[in-house]
Amino acid sequence: MRIVVGVTGASGALYSLHTIRELLKLGVEVHLVVSDYGAYVVESETDFNLKANSLIESFQSKFGTELGKGSIVRHNNKDLAASISSGSYKTDGMVIVPCSMKTLAGIAQGFSSNLIERAADVTLKEGRKLVIVPRETPLNKIHLKNLLSAADAGAHILPAMPAFYQKPETISDLADFIAGRILALFDIDTRLFTPWEK
Repeated sequence: MRIVVGVTGASGALYSLHTIRELLKLGVEVHLVVSDYGAYVVESETDFNLKANSLIESFQSKFGTELGKGSIVRHNNKDLAASISSGSYKTDGMVIVPCSMKTLAGIAQGFSSNLIERAADVTLKEGRKLVIVPRETPLNKIHLKNLLSAADAGAHILPAMPAFYQKPETISDLADFIAGRILALFDIDTRLFTPWEK
């Protein structure tokens, strides 16, 4: 399985790390694109360096060694000639976590000014699954219109709104819930949270 992960400059960096961790555990080939501000937010919120030479070793150091046979292919966000910028390069979809309002606007308007936006555009035009995890509050009318435009184009909108019925005890539990919900949209059962039962 091959999934593109975009990380942009919105708060909620832990969601991206937990999502990537689970994909690696499951042996997924992760194609990672991080915006400049995405890298800045990840480092400032988590002390994790997404620019490290060996990301696999960094993930093992942070989360333990049980990362399966997954791999990470890094792409420069300025490289519009990267493999994932073409529809002929097969992937199983893309998630942008967290997704800034600037990136959302680019996707919603079809304005591919960088690789994350172009890869999202390709994902939509090829009819593949695109999951957008917006992280902004409150939302203004422009944000809401862009979310609706992206959804109308086929994107799945998954706001970073963790539930509390599973009685989370840590921030990590909340991040796991969002990561689990993201991966469930790709039909991946991670058991990161207990489904609601009455």
